[in-house]
Amino acid sequence: MDEGRRLPKRPWDSCREVPVIKDERTPWKMIKLLKIISLSVVAVSVFGFALCSKASFLLLITLSNEGTKTLPAEQKPVALLCIGCAIIASSVFLFVKSLWKACHKTSKMPDKRTVAVVLFFEFLVAMGAAILTIVAMPHLDIVTNVTILNGVAVLSALLQVITQCTAKERNRFLVPSITAFLLILLGYVLFLVLYIMKDPTDTKTIIWVGLAVGGSFLVSFNWWENYFRLISENSSSVFLKALCRDVKTCQNMLHILSSMLRIAVTAGVLGAYVPLDKMDWDIVTSIPSRETKMIAIIIGVQLISSPLCHWFSVVACKMHALRRCFILPLYLASLAVMVLFVVPVIVYHQDYRTSLNGTAISFTGYCNEVVDGRNQNLNGSVFPGLVLDVTHTLCFLDMSKTFDICMLTGSAVCWWLGLVLATLHLWFLSLYRIQRTQDLFMGPYEGGFLEQSLLLNARFDIQTTEKRKKNFKPLDSVKVFLCATMWHETYSEMMNIIISIFRLDRYRPKKEGETSDVIFEGHIYFDDAFRDVPGSQGRHVNEYAEMLVDILREVYSIFLDIDGDVFKRQQQVPDQKIVTTPYGGRLVFTMPHGNSLTVHYKDKTLIRHKKRWSQVMYLYYLLGWKVATKYFKKWEEGEGEVELEHDFEREKHNTYILALDGDTDFQPAAVMLLIDRLKLYPLVGAACGRIHPTGSGPLVWYQKFEYAIGHWLHKTAEHVFGCVLCSPGCFSLFRAAALMDNNVMKRYTTKASKARQHIQYDQGEDRWLCTLLLKRGWRVEFNAASDAYTNAPEDFKEFYNQRRRWGPSTMANIVDLLGSATLISQRNPSISRVYMLYQLFNLAASILAPSTVILMIAGSFTVMLNIDPSVALVLAVIPPAIFLGISFKIKADTQIFISAIMSILYAFVMMSSAIAIIGNMVKEQTILNPSSLFIIALACFYVTTAILHPQEIGLVCYGFLYIICIPSAYLLLSIYSMVNMNNVSWGTRETAPAAGAAQLKAAAPQTKAQKAISTITQFFSRGKCCRKLCPTGEELILSQDFQTVETADPEPQPQNSIVEDVRQPEVEQSFSQGPVFSCPNQSWITQLQSLSDDMRLREDTLDEDEGQFFRDLMTKYLEPLPEDKQKQKEMSDDLKDLRNKMCFIFFICNAFWLVVTFTLQILDTSIFIRLPKLDINLDSTGDYIYIDPVGFMFILSFALLVLIQFIGMLGHRIYTLIHYVAFMDTETMSDHQKQQQTLKQITDKESDDLDDFMFPSVRRRNPGDGSLV
Repeated sequence: MDEGRRLPKRPWDSCREVPVIKDERTPWKMIKLLKIISLSVVAVSVFGFALCSKASFLLLITLSNEGTKTLPAEQKPVALLCIGCAIIASSVFLFVKSLWKACHKTSKMPDKRTVAVVLFFEFLVAMGAAILTIVAMPHLDIVTNVTILNGVAVLSALLQVITQCTAKERNRFLVPSITAFLLILLGYVLFLVLYIMKDPTDTKTIIWVGLAVGGSFLVSFNWWENYFRLISENSSSVFLKALCRDVKTCQNMLHILSSMLRIAVTAGVLGAYVPLDKMDWDIVTSIPSRETKMIAIIIGVQLISSPLCHWFSVVACKMHALRRCFILPLYLASLAVMVLFVVPVIVYHQDYRTSLNGTAISFTGYCNEVVDGRNQNLNGSVFPGLVLDVTHTLCFLDMSKTFDICMLTGSAVCWWLGLVLATLHLWFLSLYRIQRTQDLFMGPYEGGFLEQSLLLNARFDIQTTEKRKKNFKPLDSVKVFLCATMWHETYSEMMNIIISIFRLDRYRPKKEGETSDVIFEGHIYFDDAFRDVPGSQGRHVNEYAEMLVDILREVYSIFLDIDGDVFKRQQQVPDQKIVTTPYGGRLVFTMPHGNSLTVHYKDKTLIRHKKRWSQVMYLYYLLGWKVATKYFKKWEEGEGEVELEHDFEREKHNTYILALDGDTDFQPAAVMLLIDRLKLYPLVGAACGRIHPTGSGPLVWYQKFEYAIGHWLHKTAEHVFGCVLCSPGCFSLFRAAALMDNNVMKRYTTKASKARQHIQYDQGEDRWLCTLLLKRGWRVEFNAASDAYTNAPEDFKEFYNQRRRWGPSTMANIVDLLGSATLISQRNPSISRVYMLYQLFNLAASILAPSTVILMIAGSFTVMLNIDPSVALVLAVIPPAIFLGISFKIKADTQIFISAIMSILYAFVMMSSAIAIIGNMVKEQTILNPSSLFIIALACFYVTTAILHPQEIGLVCYGFLYIICIPSAYLLLSIYSMVNMNNVSWGTRETAPAAGAAQLKAAAPQTKAQKAISTITQFFSRGKCCRKLCPTGEELILSQDFQTVETADPEPQPQNSIVEDVRQPEVEQSFSQGPVFSCPNQSWITQLQSLSDDMRLREDTLDEDEGQFFRDLMTKYLEPLPEDKQKQKEMSDDLKDLRNKMCFIFFICNAFWLVVTFTLQILDTSIFIRLPKLDINLDSTGDYIYIDPVGFMFILSFALLVLIQFIGMLGHRIYTLIHYVAFMDTETMSDHQKQQQTLKQITDKESDDLDDFMFPSVRRRNPGDGSLV
């Protein structure tokens, strides 16, 4: 009998009900196609722009040759001036960029000796580049000019030899470097022999050749920093080490000084050479238009193609396509330039010989008769003249002689091969995903010798034999604490997040003796998990806590038994731990692949509850106790302080906290994409992903489009132009070093003691935490490829209560940031004063949103009813004004009821308005009026944005619903939020039932108002829970929230909440009568242990030191707040007072805006802006359109805002594509297999149907992996 075969306990009960667990379903064929297209575009762009840059630069040099005729001799200074502009263009760009950083960021001043050394080398390089390109190269042939620039690698090859010899280890690239150095020297020898032996008595030629060699040698000093950095590591020179350290830390100021020096030196050489060569600068201002156009096109191509080639080269490296899209295209670019110039010369020469009908003519004769004997004019095509000019540069040499051809070819081949061997190390350069540009390239590009500067600028690493044997060492391993907060989540919501955590466990398994790049540890903090049970001693966990244990057991067994075979060897779920703690209790699980998951059950009678205090609990436990304490113990034991401090800082930077809500559904790739941002960018304190709301019904459809616009435009604009202001707590990754910084974690423990603090601290804790990070100089980023899914409210009341919290808290945090704008812009390198001005405009747009909607409705009335605009404005103001007035007197539920009715009515108005505008355009036969142009432009922006998010393009269908709901969202909701600002209760998910748990008690009879609300909002509602979208001035970005379902007994409020209404006495919730226990000593431990015999919970004890830590933590920060009726009454009065003041400011601003508009409308049209009315053929109709200046400026400002966001979106799309392609390209094969291997669904289609029938609240969806949307 097989020992591994054991009979199950109940073989007759082998049928199972399991949730449908969907893995990442990456469309590999589409991904491969996307990757091929992206890399092909990058490779072609690098090659094409390098070719254009080099060809245009060499054309300028050819035009400056004294014997060429396309540009007359007296106009040569223009070509020389363009050459000078080409070689200093990168210095100008660098100067502007560095000056911007110096004005808006912190810049450190370097040591005087460092400045002297750097400026000495920069002087040599600038002098060499100017002499080589302005003085020498115009007198050389085109073949030499194409290839001599490859000779600038001579000093780099020599420094590579020195660097590798000082490494004191056998190096794999030592021989190629020596060979490269010798080949480049041989190329110079052949070049000197060819030109000097041609006519040894020609002094001028000898001077030009000598200047060319000397200039190229001086230029080769350009990349000294790339090698001095490595030489200093193996040197005992203190000065050299200090020099390299200073160059790295003071880069910004050094760039300013060096770029100014280069510009000055180039200008000096250019200004001195022109008069020395008997040319006149006055001709620059009197060049004919034909020559001006030709020169402008050539220099324009050069100045545009050079930075674009540099940018695409950086993209190629970030995409992990170093060889395919960077090195090979640049190698081929030099050869292609040679072909581009030489082939036309040969073709024209052969055509002329053919036209002579067999008459023999030498190359010298061709030069004398055709090239130099042509007319000097530009009446014909420019191209033949340029070809003959290029041919003229070869006339000095006799191309019919084998010696000249061999010497010229030999020098060209030696220089090109020398460059290839000097950059051979790049083929083996190891890169990280989306590596920082400053780590890829040591300096700026050079417009005159673009491909050489890009190749030689790339980082040089010593590749020793030992390194070759080892795999590329990854970045430091990072530890990620997954921290989810729970309260009254439903069965399906808990199932989503538990499955996501177990998926992550399988994605990065923890194996003994192996080091992983990422180590995960899960924690779930369960608020208010305990209840009293009559007839039993001790507290028991509630139904939600029991349900979580049942889900953990179920998911554990599924991931443990992933194959789903009917007959299989017995796999018992391992024993897990259950521990009593000072704050309640905990369950400690070891997941199937070795990572741990701890569930912390909080008893609100022992420890403070609510989400912010759960966050404080895990911040101090994970970062204070588990990270910081051990270093202080080591210091107490006498270990070195410097080493400990270094290790402590290193661990803080490599420790992350992934903040999650209790219903978040995510894939492992989404987490890894966020980790990439923090691993490679040390100033990034937090990163958030793209949050997708889930659910069904019109209200969810509205939110899907709202969230999409908020992420597509607003968050991307924040990321590109400044810094994201809010990282939503439902799916955000935080760096421990940022959280542990001064005035962050400590200040986050502040108890709200003022009315404003209640609004800012407790109603929007995620945004407040990000505000604290921004004030300390940390950057918050948005990664659109990192997808997470969370439930959105489907009930109208729930939606309004959710936004009632978000609106005021968002405004409070933005006002806080704007009030510290000067300090933040000085401390935070990602936030400038211009960006704060952008946020101020967003805030103003948010405040004026109600009046803007009223004006829009008034315009609709004018078009539909054909009435005077002033009358229409009065009609539009009356309903919201009445609603505002009565809202101060009626209850919140009644306000929502009225809002629901008005929302439906306004939806009809908006629909009629849209039809009327379209009809007006058809009637007037023109779209050239402000409203039509604005709507069409806005629609085009949104559609284009959706097309750039291909996997979300279907959300455009909800755009019409979003438009007709604008009055509800931006007018009625604004009024409701401001009037109820004094209500700081959570307001949602206070009595959410657990799916699969016991049935709810019979609901209490509804009042008439409640029945009416239910009837009106039934169109929207299906009773799901909501999540969190961090709101902004224009769009609301996802955040966390809880669900509201009305039941007979209201859920008790958190002990530290201040509410206006008189609350019912606190009553413990239960969904059914509590069981009567036969054993009076049964506790919560026994209760959970008896839930299932498939997974045994073994009781364990808490470490004494850890127990003391929790007792101290609770005493200092997390003691339950005592109920003080007097303080609550005072705070309620303060909140009312704050509400009244804010409402006055908010609505008086809107009133002013309406009064100004109304006044302008009743005035004479003479002050209006008059625009001619055009028909569909753009012909004037003779009529005019009158626009009031204030309204026109407002529309113009809003259009400008949308345009800025659209530009930011385009930039963010590009960098998202780069990151995504790099991520998919660097995934290991095993990871690919893991992603492709879907958990086998044991249930078939019938099972799915049964599951849908039994659990309608479980939403079937395929989140997908980190995608481009």
